[in-house]
Amino acid sequence: MYSSLGTFETTRSAHALPGPITRGRPKPLGAAADAHGTQFAVFSRHATRVSLLLYDHPEQELPSAEVVFDPQLHRTGDIWHMHLAGVHPGQLYLYRVDGPYDPEQGHRFNRHKALIDPYARALTGRFVHDVHAALGYDPRSPDADLSFSEESSTAAVPKCVVIDEDFDWEGDVPLNIPLRETVVYEAHVRGLTQHASAGVRHPGTYRGVVEQIPYLRELGITSLELLPVQEFNEYEIGRVNPATGKLLQNYWGYSPLAFFAPKAGYAASRELAGPVNEFKFMVRELHKAGIEIILDVVFNHTGEGNELGPTYSFRGLDNSIYYILDHNRRYYRNFSGCGNTVNCNHPIVRQLILDCLHYWVMEMHIDGFRFDLGSILGRDSAGNLMDNPPVLEHIAQDPILRNTKLIAEAWDAAGAYQVGWFPGGRWAEWNDKFRDDVRKFWNFEHGDAAQLATRLSGSADLYLRDGRKPFHSINFVTSHDGFTLYDLVSYSKKYNYTNGENNRDGHNANYSHNHGIEGETKDSQVNRLRMRQRKNLIGTLLLSQGTPMLLGGDELGRTQHGNNNAYCHNDETVWLDYRGLRHDGEFLRFFKAMIAFRRRHPALLRGEFFTGEDRDSDTLPDIVWLDPEGRSVDWTTAGGRLAVRIDGGGLEEQTEGNDDDLLLLFNADRQPVSFLLPSGGRWARVIDTGLAPPEDIVPEAEAHIFDGGERYRVCGKGLAVFLEHRG
Repeated sequence: MYSSLGTFETTRSAHALPGPITRGRPKPLGAAADAHGTQFAVFSRHATRVSLLLYDHPEQELPSAEVVFDPQLHRTGDIWHMHLAGVHPGQLYLYRVDGPYDPEQGHRFNRHKALIDPYARALTGRFVHDVHAALGYDPRSPDADLSFSEESSTAAVPKCVVIDEDFDWEGDVPLNIPLRETVVYEAHVRGLTQHASAGVRHPGTYRGVVEQIPYLRELGITSLELLPVQEFNEYEIGRVNPATGKLLQNYWGYSPLAFFAPKAGYAASRELAGPVNEFKFMVRELHKAGIEIILDVVFNHTGEGNELGPTYSFRGLDNSIYYILDHNRRYYRNFSGCGNTVNCNHPIVRQLILDCLHYWVMEMHIDGFRFDLGSILGRDSAGNLMDNPPVLEHIAQDPILRNTKLIAEAWDAAGAYQVGWFPGGRWAEWNDKFRDDVRKFWNFEHGDAAQLATRLSGSADLYLRDGRKPFHSINFVTSHDGFTLYDLVSYSKKYNYTNGENNRDGHNANYSHNHGIEGETKDSQVNRLRMRQRKNLIGTLLLSQGTPMLLGGDELGRTQHGNNNAYCHNDETVWLDYRGLRHDGEFLRFFKAMIAFRRRHPALLRGEFFTGEDRDSDTLPDIVWLDPEGRSVDWTTAGGRLAVRIDGGGLEEQTEGNDDDLLLLFNADRQPVSFLLPSGGRWARVIDTGLAPPEDIVPEAEAHIFDGGERYRVCGKGLAVFLEHRG
């Protein structure tokens, strides 16, 4: 069936279609090209009319043709489908969907709004700053969202692109690096290479990431975790920087509009299929370099906002299915803090999420996912947390995803907090308790050795109870969300005024410390202490059982000038400035050497929790906690002073081999502390954050040797590491 655009808007002749229209099939959803044409299929249960809009080029406002789905022929159940012969990869399209506009019943169909296919593999990437045209209601009306807009939105919505998935992977397969051997580096596609100091030919793009692979290899990380790349509208914020007057942007990208589509703005290529092919090229080249890629995915909400937000896709396709609505169905439940909440455990949405994950693994060769506000995926259609959420259980047990890394941010913006309790089985979790306890230990005047010991040994209090392992704890001290490492030891307060929210946004409990002077200073003593604290924090992270995650740019001394929520800045505030290689080379050297040290020592990569028991009558327990006098520690009086001896033997079943015994000495006090080295052996000092480089971290073969029974002085706010010397 065929009609002109005049069906809904202005009368306009349409060119002839390239071939006949046939019934097609209800699966797969999305646009699937074949040798003869393209199959289109889209879900909508409550729609009364669906049509396909075809475009010839990205800037085209009015469609070249509109094809109406005949509900008697082109509908199977709730799936509208057809096959168009002669339509091939490169074709641009959107949907128009009509149905009841009854917000108080949860329906917001508007035939004047062009809609993105939820299964679109690529978009042309053109959003506009003024979202007025995409609103389903008339904002001038006193009835607000109860009114109905007749303004066309085709100029405000990027087009979907029919994609040919063919790509030469050159035999690429997932790396499947064991989680316990993983070192994650969290970064932003644009921020990694946008700064001029990156020196790449394609800054801020997927190709730029490829150009930066030698640097990533030099760091020694195993896995690159990217902030969201699912297509989003970076111009959605609508505020300006009060300091500069420039428009603020959604830089982080936690506001998806097309779950299957890599962001076109991150592609160097301007070709329609460029984002998909360039993304695949990036993954393939990272894998060649031995680096996994993990995606930060956002299924908990979309960029359509609340009832006053724009209509780009889901709202106009079937609002009452895709979102969790309030009792008054005009309004949205907002467990995400971003205006709406995706109805993740509805069967239709659950299938969308699984299909999406399968696509990124099967077609894009992704190694793992970090699920933003993952607790929302555990809520039912009324917003209640479920004991066995179907979508989480399915993801964990899915055979295609069996070797895929699954990482949950185990909380949401409405009070759900499930760290240590995240449902679904094999999930790893962002461990914010590790972040906070390690920060408190080093930044507070009196460190808590007991809390540090719990985090250092793998957080058994959180993960032992349900059979998970130490590596299920994703340990971090800093992440994109919060202070950078440099700012963590330079600011006691947040300074988010340039976000345009009067400093109300961002975390208030940062456990940061300025060490005497707020912000930048030329005071050499303060700067030396800050340098030592950065080494202490990164050292503790990389010496702990669990899976470490590092924030990209921390190794360069990157600062956001006290902004702990820089989500809306696309400028030098957030880009990695590689000039730090020159002025902060000391820390970069320590950073790389610490990663290498961790990866060399199986005792830090244990697959099981410590037991505190002897392996046999001739050995010490697998871990021993000591005070500075070499006695069993009294946790009530330990404060910020702690010695830890880790047995390097008995690891054959947990790692690839045994290791030296390790001795870790922590002193969070401001005054030096003298520790008694364990008798009966000799000890090689390999790390001491109180020493000037290159003595702060040395290769094992160059370590200074101390006899057991000697005392070793650890400076105030200092960390030292010894290996049992067997030479």
